[in-house]
Amino acid sequence: MVSIYGCCAVCKCYIRAKQHRCATPNKIEMGDNKTETKSKREAFLSRMKEKHPDVDFDDEDARYGQFTDDLDALESENGAMRDREGKLTTMFNSHPQAAAMMVDWMDGGDPVVTLVKRFGPELSEALQDPEKQEQLAAAQKDYLERVAKEKELEAQYQENLSASLTELDKVQEELGLTDEKADEALKLIIKIANDAIMGIFTRESLEMVLKAINYDTDVAAADYEGEVRGKNTKITEKLRQKGAGDGVPVLGGKSGGALKTQPVDDIFSQAAMAR
Repeated sequence: MVSIYGCCAVCKCYIRAKQHRCATPNKIEMGDNKTETKSKREAFLSRMKEKHPDVDFDDEDARYGQFTDDLDALESENGAMRDREGKLTTMFNSHPQAAAMMVDWMDGGDPVVTLVKRFGPELSEALQDPEKQEQLAAAQKDYLERVAKEKELEAQYQENLSASLTELDKVQEELGLTDEKADEALKLIIKIANDAIMGIFTRESLEMVLKAINYDTDVAAADYEGEVRGKNTKITEKLRQKGAGDGVPVLGGKSGGALKTQPVDDIFSQAAMAR
């Protein structure tokens, strides 16, 4: 049995060790280099600042607003993924051969060979079944139309892409943008487009678009305000210069001095001056 003194000694050692840990700075020393470790909160905020450099995370409302937007986007993506997984699960449960074909395909198998391997008898029967000839003909027609449409869209995409890259080169040269800055702008546009396809509209994207929409109006208002301010400054300066000294005495003013009267040129005044 441990004595009361032994218990006290253990407690004192534990308290001293705890105080030592609390007093020790949260740093890892490696020779002469001292690397300060970040708390989980600091590390998380650092990652968020790198992901959203335009957000002021020192502002509590902006910080939690961005957290909410990211959480909503994550839940939306997870919901879409769960929906797709649920449909695949239902399909594979109703058609185990389709699941086996997908597994073979994922492992590098040839799709056509895998199709024949897993649906050989059914495929042969379907090709020889008169009742399915019409369905197969319609499927073949849809396939040919889809391929033609894909080729048309691909050609249009390449044409649009070539024109877009030419326009981007002009903008980059006019604005003096670096390749890194131009790539960053393109990545942001692609991200917004991908989010829109997935039904994701973040606060950051909406604020960015609203700023772009109001840009011309804000610039025009700022120019007008600057023009009015400049005219008012000129008018004030002219009034100040005119009041400072234009050779006109101010009647009744203290700074103008007393008005000097000229003597009247008559006989009485001459007689007075002679005396």
